[in-house]
Amino acid sequence: MSRSLSPISAAAVFLLAIVAALAGCLPAAGVFSPDGEIEFRVNIDTKGQPGYEVRHEGVSVVGWSRLGIEFTDGASAVGRYRLADIERNQRDATWEQPWGERRVVRDRHNEMVVTLASKEGVDFRVRVRVFDDGVGFRYEFDGDSQVAIKREWTQINLAGPATAWWQPANGKVRYEHLYEATPLAEMEAAHTPVTLVRDDGLHVAVHEAALVDYAAYTLAPTDGGGFHTELRPWSDGIAVRTARPFTTPWRTLQIAEDASGLINSDLILNLNEANVLGDVSWVEPGKYVGIWWEMHLGLKTWEEGPRHGATTANARRYIDFAADHGFDGVLVEGWNKGWHGPFNYTEAYDDFDLDGVVDYARDRDVYLIAHHETYGDVPSYETQMEAAMDVLADAGIPQVKTGYVADAGALRGVDANGEEAQVWHDSQFHVQHLLRNVRAAAQRRVAVNTHEPVKDTGLRRTYPNWLTREGSRGQEFAIWGEIPNPPEHTVVLVHTRMLGGPMDFTPGMFDLYPVRDGEQKRIQTTLAKQLALYVVLYSPMQMVPDLPENYATHPTAFQFVVDVPTDWEESIALDGAVGDFVVMARRERGGDDWYLGAITDEEARHVSVPLHMLDAGVDYVAEIYRDGDDGHWNDNPYALTIERRDISSDTTLELWLAAGGGTAVRFRPQEGALEE
Repeated sequence: MSRSLSPISAAAVFLLAIVAALAGCLPAAGVFSPDGEIEFRVNIDTKGQPGYEVRHEGVSVVGWSRLGIEFTDGASAVGRYRLADIERNQRDATWEQPWGERRVVRDRHNEMVVTLASKEGVDFRVRVRVFDDGVGFRYEFDGDSQVAIKREWTQINLAGPATAWWQPANGKVRYEHLYEATPLAEMEAAHTPVTLVRDDGLHVAVHEAALVDYAAYTLAPTDGGGFHTELRPWSDGIAVRTARPFTTPWRTLQIAEDASGLINSDLILNLNEANVLGDVSWVEPGKYVGIWWEMHLGLKTWEEGPRHGATTANARRYIDFAADHGFDGVLVEGWNKGWHGPFNYTEAYDDFDLDGVVDYARDRDVYLIAHHETYGDVPSYETQMEAAMDVLADAGIPQVKTGYVADAGALRGVDANGEEAQVWHDSQFHVQHLLRNVRAAAQRRVAVNTHEPVKDTGLRRTYPNWLTREGSRGQEFAIWGEIPNPPEHTVVLVHTRMLGGPMDFTPGMFDLYPVRDGEQKRIQTTLAKQLALYVVLYSPMQMVPDLPENYATHPTAFQFVVDVPTDWEESIALDGAVGDFVVMARRERGGDDWYLGAITDEEARHVSVPLHMLDAGVDYVAEIYRDGDDGHWNDNPYALTIERRDISSDTTLELWLAAGGGTAVRFRPQEGALEE
């Protein structure tokens, strides 16, 4: 159904068409969001080139930007085009996530499908969906031939002066860079999501959704001061190899009047296809510990030897720790042979009894999480992947963490002839590989946590066994990076990287002065902030990453780590500003308890939080873990005050966040609250 227009608005559209024609454009095809605030228009310039514009409340968000794709055989979706057909649809429905930041998701959008025809170029369609929280559009091509895409001409000419939060697209460590905040005009080629705060207060995030069998794009500057989508190529420079018919991923713009609106958007998920795996009740969120951090600290090694971490005895120690505190899983890195190369994903080192450890874990109601590190050698992993997944299935291991450690552009893949070649992590080759990996795991009821991945574009909806992924500068950079993660880093991640989906950041470090190879490092947060990160940084699998003995030094603070869930009925960003602070509330799935996390950058601040999300008429006890009055990430990070207060939905909670600090709160209905 098309959006009905009043006689006045119809006349306005007619006048706009006349103005557009006088300005050098032919009449456009437009579609509005259901609330009427966002408009997407496809139009043709005087040269016959198709393009689009996006407006919010009549103000330009994206100025006229080119559309089109160029193929290597000389054919292209550029040239003199006309609007050959326009189809309109509407949708307003809900769907349920088997796990997620919220159980029920509303999909409410207006759709327009514009067919663009040309005697010179290749006919194609642009499918547009406009939501109240933004837009998504993609290309669709018919036919039955093999094609190779040379480049995509899509421009995203962002309008208005703005501050951009971005990370460089061509850096050495993939997506593991600190975000920069610069004027939009000074932004260089960047990975998405890119987040903008315009001078007029509008918030815009640029990303993509449903990246399947295509190359990821980076947002690259054009000579005219705008931006275009630059596809990550294969080793021979070809961007995408595919066959008609095909569709591209969605190019997305999340649009909100404040920072919280970006976080609360479900646009990326809604643009992905529904679950194709069927029953996924075997996919279980949870918390896990693991043989991991001690290798980063240099106390143990991944490879076999006198300091080998993944021994049967050490695994049993972590299993006991997990079982004693109700944690679900134990990650074991370095269990398999080949850490000196080449990797063997089906055989355990001699000092690790795989079946015995799995049985011991099962007896203690804990499961094992395996690890498949590749060091970027994807072809070698591919030859063993099916057999490796069979080993996990036969042993009863329900999850695997995969890794692709290699410098950006140095992932070992293949070229068009099947010969090994270096490729980008976000090339079509790696997109295809990761989907093969996730599908192979799903066939054996194994869930996947991908590290050094392709960026998240919402495919967890289609493949719910794809629980989480890294794709960010995680907490391990406190000891690995030349520059540690600064206090603002996690605040920035919430408003940038996490707009794409869950992130395995590994919150919950209790030793804030770790020592690696005799050198003292520093985690630039307070202890209270480490607790708050469990609520603020969403992942259905959250690690409890520190050494078990470090949690024993702060048992009262550790209680929050034990209590906090990882699967949610609802999640609401309550307040925040990009790069400054964020306040997040989440309700546990299947329960009545709410949790709140608030974190700040290097600035201390007071935040007032109305608790309207709580059930009206219910009395709650708030169990508050906050920075001490003299807390500071650098001077006094362990200052922690734990208190209880009676509150209700009418309460406004006054929070003080120390510099680099945070607050974590559990709200429990009075009847179920613990005694003092």
